[in-house]
Amino acid sequence: MKAESSQHSASLRMVIDSNVWISAALSPSGSPARLVHHVLEHGLPVFSPQTFAELETRMWKPKFDPYLSMELRRRILHDLNALAFWVEVSPEIASRLYCRDLDDDKFIHTALSAQAPWLVTGDQDLLDVSPVAGLHILTPAEALQLAVFAGLS
Repeated sequence: MKAESSQHSASLRMVIDSNVWISAALSPSGSPARLVHHVLEHGLPVFSPQTFAELETRMWKPKFDPYLSMELRRRILHDLNALAFWVEVSPEIASRLYCRDLDDDKFIHTALSAQAPWLVTGDQDLLDVSPVAGLHILTPAEALQLAVFAGLS
C-alpha cells in the first residue's frame, strides 16, 4: 500500500471503474481517456486492493492483445499503482449492499472508504444504484463535464 501524502489529501479523489480505465487505453480520444487525463493531472485516482485486482485481471485478458501491447498494459498498471490513493475497506463498509451486481459493490465501498465524492463508470448496474450519501455515480462524459466546466480539481 502507498502512504498518503499532503498532496493526496488536497486532491479530488475519484474512483474509476475498470471499464473506464480500459476504455481510456483503447480509445485515447474518447470521454474516458479525456477524463482519465484530467484526473491524473488535477485529481487523484483511488483504488482498494479489490478494485485494482479487478483492473489487473481484466487488463490481461487475451481479447485486448490486438489493441494493447503487453508493455503498455504493464506501464499503465505500474503507473496507476504508484500514483493512486490507496484505501483498505473496513468490514463494516464491505458488508453494505448497494448494487444488483454484488461484484460491483467494491467500487462503492472503495469510494466510501476514501471519502471520494465521485465514482465514474460505464456500468449500468452501478449507474442505476439508488443514491448513496456523499457519492455521485457518473458516466465518464458527465464527470468530465463537471470536472472541466465546474472547475473541480
